[in-house]
Amino acid sequence: MNRRDFVSIASGSVALAAFQTNAIEKAQAASQPVTGRKAEDVAHDEDYWAEIRDAFTIDRNVINLNNGHVSPAPRPVQDALRRYIEFSDMGPWHTMIDNLEKQIEMVRRRLAATAGCDAEEMAITRNASESLEIAQCGIDLKPGDEVLTTNQDYGRMLTTFRQRERREGIVLKTISFPVPPPSMDDLYQRFENAVTPKTKLILVCHITNRTGQIFPIKRICEMAHARGIPVIVDGAHAFNHFPFKISDLDCDYYGTSLHKWTCAPIGTGFLYVRKSRIRSTWSMMASSDTQVDDIRKFEEIGTHPSANHNAISDALIFNENIGIHRKAARLRYLRDRWANRLAQNPKCKILHSQDPEQSCGIGFLSFNGVDAGKMYGALWNKYSILTAHVPHEEYTGLRITPHIYSTVRDIDFFAEVVEKEVKNG
Repeated sequence: MNRRDFVSIASGSVALAAFQTNAIEKAQAASQPVTGRKAEDVAHDEDYWAEIRDAFTIDRNVINLNNGHVSPAPRPVQDALRRYIEFSDMGPWHTMIDNLEKQIEMVRRRLAATAGCDAEEMAITRNASESLEIAQCGIDLKPGDEVLTTNQDYGRMLTTFRQRERREGIVLKTISFPVPPPSMDDLYQRFENAVTPKTKLILVCHITNRTGQIFPIKRICEMAHARGIPVIVDGAHAFNHFPFKISDLDCDYYGTSLHKWTCAPIGTGFLYVRKSRIRSTWSMMASSDTQVDDIRKFEEIGTHPSANHNAISDALIFNENIGIHRKAARLRYLRDRWANRLAQNPKCKILHSQDPEQSCGIGFLSFNGVDAGKMYGALWNKYSILTAHVPHEEYTGLRITPHIYSTVRDIDFFAEVVEKEVKNG
């Protein structure tokens, strides 16, 4: 591609379809024969998923079951990122800042359409932690005000409120819940019962990063709003993992990472802020008084690359060609394949919910009489199987997160070696 082509693309005169490489075309072609079929049927159509798998340039000698931390980007996203970086370095002021950076508005519109919100409520960030901390630190609280969350929320988010405890005298109140919980009603009631007149803010995971527990977000938001309490939703693992729209959740803030289940470039995420909350929420880095009602005030981070956030569009197109219902069904199928097998082993305990309303692709494996940390080491060092060792004060085990490029052979081999290792102690 010559410089004239780069400039044309950067200035928006070439349609986004120009970026659709062979990987995207193959995803489109693969989806045509399965159109009209139930997502659950397509979930175990290995010919279909083999076509999708070809879009990923992963190390085939490693079985990566830790996609919950960060997922690889498919070829079209990698290609777009490289093109944007190369064009940026031809300037970079007139190429990156004067050309590419303006395309963030198209990315904003695409993200908002997929997420189900107004584009003027969508801030593009670097990850879920940044998104959530903007909300956590941007809401005014007074000494003695209580913030309610669970003791299984992401550590960085708990640390954020604990710093506000030390600095401002607020009170962080955490509730516990069993894994897996008996029902969505149980989770809702735990929040409702923990609210007091001092509760001024609620933080709740859409789906936890540990056992993959999905929470009844809309019910919690309705209960909180009836009491005048805003709700921050940690959606780090939810977006492009299973179907939902932010507009259906009725939350006030929603933060996610796009380098997890969306497979966008590493260092991308978004923050949704309900339009009526933008004015009263302070930006993390200073913004002017002219931006008080502007969602873009939350993007004030100084000079940064445009390539990362511009390539988000290619990740969204890739996911759209697969379809969120097919994707969610495939992730559940892969999780259930290993979990149902290992659940028969007396030394294994499954701590994620089997209810499809309460879980999706994230699975959690605990053990009876087997050290989870040593199991993690054995899987990685002996078999090149990567999982996530997740200790907690109430339980410990391995988080297992395959992705759409994972093979049935990978899943079966994982289950086989776990059976072997627990038998050998």
